[in-house]
Amino acid sequence: MRKRQTVDLLVVGGGINGAGICREAAGRGLRALLVEQGDLAGFTSSASTKLIHGGLRYLEHLEFRLVREALAERERLLNIAPHIVRPLRFVLPHATGLRPLWQIRLGLFLYDHLGGRKRLSPSRQIRLSADPAGLPLKPQFVHGFSYADCWVDDCRLVVLNARDAASRGAEVLTRTQLKSARSEADGWVAECIDLQGRRLEVHARALVNATGCWVESVRQAVGLPGSHPVRLVQGSHIVVTRLYEGPQAYLLQNPDRRVVFVIPFEEHFTLIGTTDVPFHGELGQVRISPAEITYLCESVNRYFNRTVSSADIRWSYSGVRALQEDEEADASNVTRDYDLKLERSASGPPALTIIGGKITTYRRLAEAALAVLRPFVGGREGHWSAEVALPGGDIPEGDLPRYLTVCQTRWPFIPRGVLARLVHSYGTQLERILEGCASTADLGEHFGAGLTAAEVNHLLQREWALTAEDILWRRSKLGLHVPAEGVARLDKYLNRVLAERPTEATL
Repeated sequence: MRKRQTVDLLVVGGGINGAGICREAAGRGLRALLVEQGDLAGFTSSASTKLIHGGLRYLEHLEFRLVREALAERERLLNIAPHIVRPLRFVLPHATGLRPLWQIRLGLFLYDHLGGRKRLSPSRQIRLSADPAGLPLKPQFVHGFSYADCWVDDCRLVVLNARDAASRGAEVLTRTQLKSARSEADGWVAECIDLQGRRLEVHARALVNATGCWVESVRQAVGLPGSHPVRLVQGSHIVVTRLYEGPQAYLLQNPDRRVVFVIPFEEHFTLIGTTDVPFHGELGQVRISPAEITYLCESVNRYFNRTVSSADIRWSYSGVRALQEDEEADASNVTRDYDLKLERSASGPPALTIIGGKITTYRRLAEAALAVLRPFVGGREGHWSAEVALPGGDIPEGDLPRYLTVCQTRWPFIPRGVLARLVHSYGTQLERILEGCASTADLGEHFGAGLTAAEVNHLLQREWALTAEDILWRRSKLGLHVPAEGVARLDKYLNRVLAERPTEATL
C-alpha cells in the first residue's frame, strides 16, 4: 500500500546536520519530514571524537570565522544541553622541535577571546612537574598549557534534535530510504521505502540533501545535473582501559603536525583519536586499519609513561567525513567548514545540498540552511534554537550535581552511579522514564550495567531505537559494560516487545 504525505521540507539524512535542520524547520512553523535509511547518527555523527570545540588547530590555517562561530556555539550548547555537554580540561604538553611555546601561547590567547567565552576557564601555561596532570607523562615533558573545551555525547545530540523536531510537529522516519524524486512545477514528488517494503509518496516544496558521504548518489537519484565533488576522510578511534587517573584530557602534537586527543571515557576507559586518512573503500565496510592503530598507539607512547598496543584495545570505531574538496594535499588540512549549495531542477523546485560541517556548528548550519530556503518555503525568522533547551536540558540553572541530588532523594533505590549516567543521558526526561517507579522491581528486567526495561522502553517508544546495537552503542555506550548474557537477554526482550507492536504501517 502506498501512502502520500505533503510537507514543506523533505530532509534526507539523519545525522547531526539533517536532525538539526529538521528541528530548525519545525521550530519555524514548517511541516518537515526527515527520512534516514538506517538509524539516527548511524554513521559519521556517532563516530566523532565527541567534542564541542572551536578547533584550536584550525587557527593555523587562518580559519578565524569557523573558529569564532564554533566557540560561540560551544557556549550556546552548554546552555541548551547541559546534560550531554560538559566542560573538559585539556592539557597540551609542549614537545621540543614542534610548535614553539610562543606560537601555542598566541593560539590559546586567540582561542580564549574569539568566541565570547563566558563559562569556561581561560587557558594558562603550566609546569608539568608541578601539576598533577603531568604525572602520567614522561619526565622530558616539562612545559605545557591548560585550556578548556567541551565533551558531548554525539549520538544523543542527534537524537535529541530529532526528538525536539518531532515534538514541534515534524515526522522522523528511520530505516526509510529515498528511492527517487522528480521535480514538478510546485515542488518535489519523492518515493521512499522502508525495510518492510512499504512505500511513501512525499510531496515537498523543497528538498534538503544532508546525507554526508552519500550526497552525490542522492543528487543523482533526484536528477540534479552536474556534480559536487567531496573529499572523503576517514577518522578512527580506539578505546583502551583507563590510562591515568584524573578528569583531564590531553591534546598531543605529533611530528607530522597532526594532533591526537586522549580523553577519559565511560569512567573506566580512555578514548584516543582521531586519524585523518583518505578514504576510497566501500562505505558499508569502514574499519580501522592496522596503520591507524599503529599511529594512535605511537602518539600515546610518545608522551605517556604507560604504553599501549593493539592488544589493549577494548573497542574501536571509524567514520568517514564528506568534506569540501579544496585540493589540500594532506587530508588533515582539509577545511571542516560547511558549504550550502542551492540547486534548482529543470522545472524549478529547490534542493539544498549540504557539504562538510562539524558537529559543533550544526545549529548555525541549520539556521543558514533555513535562511537560504526561506524564499521558497517561508517560515518564521529569528534565532529561536539558540535559546530553547533540547529535551532534558531544562535543568534548573543548569546545575547537574544539584539535580542529581534531587533525583537520589526521589529514587533512592537506584545506585548513584547508575542514576548519574541516566541524568547525564536524559536530563529532566529521566522523570518520564522513572515515572511510577517506587522500587527496583518497578524498573522491569535488568540486563546489566544499570540498563533496565524502563530505559529500553523509553528508547523504543520515544527515540527510534529498534536493535540492541542502537541501544548499546548509539543511545548509550553500555556495550562496553553489559555482559554477553545480558546482550542476549536484551535481544530476546526486543524481539518480544517489537513482535507485540501493532502491525499497522509506520509510514
